Amino acid sequence: MRAIRKELGEDGESVPDELRKKIEEAGMPEDVHERAIKELKRLEYQGQQSAEASVIRTYLEWLTELPWNQATQDNLDIHHVREVLDEDHYGLEDVKDRIVEYVAVRKLAGTKMRGAIINLNGPPGVGKTSIATSVARAIGREVVRISLGGVRDEAEIRGHRRTYIGAIPGRIIRALRDAETRNPVIVLDEIDKVGTDWRGDPSSALLEVLDPEQNTNFTDHYLELPFDLSQVIFITTSNQLNTIPAPLLDRMETITMPGYIEEEKVAIAAGYLLPKQLEGHGIGNIEVTLPQESLQHLIRYYTREAGVRNLERSIGSVVRKIAVKVAGGDAGPFTVTPDDITEYLGPTKFRYGMAEEQDEVGVVTGLAVNSFGGDTLPIEVSLSEGNGKITLTGSLGDVMRESAQAALTYARANARALGLEPTIFDKVNLHVHVPDGATPKDGPSAGIGMATAIISAFTRRPVRRDVAMTGEVTLRGKVLAIGGLKSKTIAAHRAGIQTVILPNDNAKDIPELPDSIREELELIPVSHLDEVLAIALLPGSEVPFTVAGGNEGLNVPLPKTSSGSGIPPLRADNS
Repeated sequence: MRAIRKELGEDGESVPDELRKKIEEAGMPEDVHERAIKELKRLEYQGQQSAEASVIRTYLEWLTELPWNQATQDNLDIHHVREVLDEDHYGLEDVKDRIVEYVAVRKLAGTKMRGAIINLNGPPGVGKTSIATSVARAIGREVVRISLGGVRDEAEIRGHRRTYIGAIPGRIIRALRDAETRNPVIVLDEIDKVGTDWRGDPSSALLEVLDPEQNTNFTDHYLELPFDLSQVIFITTSNQLNTIPAPLLDRMETITMPGYIEEEKVAIAAGYLLPKQLEGHGIGNIEVTLPQESLQHLIRYYTREAGVRNLERSIGSVVRKIAVKVAGGDAGPFTVTPDDITEYLGPTKFRYGMAEEQDEVGVVTGLAVNSFGGDTLPIEVSLSEGNGKITLTGSLGDVMRESAQAALTYARANARALGLEPTIFDKVNLHVHVPDGATPKDGPSAGIGMATAIISAFTRRPVRRDVAMTGEVTLRGKVLAIGGLKSKTIAAHRAGIQTVILPNDNAKDIPELPDSIREELELIPVSHLDEVLAIALLPGSEVPFTVAGGNEGLNVPLPKTSSGSGIPPLRADNS
């Protein structure tokens, strides 16, 4: 038999003996060890040729490969952690401060402190995934990334039961096996894009994983044994919070990462992106300079994004043009001018400056936030002879439609204060349009923009093109707080806007804005719509709005004050 086994290559240890050795060396907890020995005895009893043998053997191999008692020693030097984070990423102070706080508490509390569960929320390209990797490098831990985009099967998280053919553990247990340590940094990427179908809800399975009170005994369906996840640092990333179930969101500490302002993009491009592209294209030893004016030209006219992903691609295109010259024998040095960028990349792709070229009647620049960061939101209003019908176009959601109705009701209720004949509203049709009709839009923050555009159309008073605004409006004209102020002001700054009108309740958020935003934008908090109109509307022309009606027309007089222009203070609540 020995000779036959040798011929078959089976002269080493038997499979049960090999597995028994691995079980004893794995450092398993007592209950896991007992389960492993029990399964091993089943394997020995049934023999290697039984139908169950391969299933049991695979199960035992998974048990022995998990890091039951293997942990990475953390680097708890606060200065080193901060140095590594600053070396890898520009800005992102909130994220860096939170990681330094974690390290400080970990240093003082020791193993009594559980792992952090942090959600990084922001538009694409701002560095959410990469800073999660830097966190692991800074504290000396292994990092494993799990992409959750499009995951619809609950078993992807908790694993399949062993009764299924080809069953394996879920992604969390597989990540721990790959990391070979029980305290890695696990990055759950795109957690807002988890789906659900007849196979279950993966986000519900994540509730146990991301709950510090429960994850000390996380039980995978395949293992059917508890595994302690309390020492794992979970960092999740998302582009928007409204698609994350509330119970799941409640278990995470959310840190918002808004888009970068221009000066930050310039610094990132010069200090990080350009050297990376030069090295990646094999010309890291060649002197290539992109002066500040060239980077500004690239940012303003060839990219329009909250992050720097397209900026990196554009720099890569420029570097490839230079690489062709180097390959042809030109050793440089190279200084890339704005004209060179136009030559390399072709005509400009975007217009830089204010959203509108001139002050117009019925046209307002609003501000909005989407999954790509902040953006300007033009609002157009047009009047025509009719019977009081209102039309709303531009893929507007229910909340935005209701904002338009509320704005029109406010204008009707204050017609005489606006210098309008109340009957005019029943003799015209009102059309509110928000361009970029293919993109769905919703939310209440366009309320003051719609009200201003409607009142501008009726009073024939142009709206200042250098003013953008955001805020919800009530039927009494009160301006209510909004969210995403940082992203919206960054979008206004990027568009060349000079003045931003915002709710008075958001004035507390102004100190958190970047210095350049506060210095270069005039930020005006308001509490009532009459303040918005006084700032945004210019004196009107002398041509009244007219609706033909039989033998006579209805003239809508321009509102006048004692000075002959401007709009008197309005208070729908008579205060």
